[in-house]
Amino acid sequence: MAKMSLIQRELKRTQLVAKYKKKYDELKGTANDAKKSDDERYAARLALQALPRNAYPTRQRNRCGDTGRPRGTFRKFGLGRNKLREFVMRGEVPGMVKASW
Repeated sequence: MAKMSLIQRELKRTQLVAKYKKKYDELKGTANDAKKSDDERYAARLALQALPRNAYPTRQRNRCGDTGRPRGTFRKFGLGRNKLREFVMRGEVPGMVKASW
């Protein structure tokens, strides 16, 4: 189990990303638009830098939904590899079976 402080920090980042998503996408589009003037693109980049650091989606970390483990997480299930294996062995994940050949 991960420390609760790390899990809470990640939740805070998720909320900030959701809060600034519209503004971030708008500024990012303006900064990357070659049809805009250089001054407009420069102003958009400065505005992007003024956003809080945790408002950037790249700072988010995928974590296991049960344990909060940051590594070995399957996006499709939102679980770490260990928990996913436990659930599969108990038959709680439909369609998944242990490999055998």
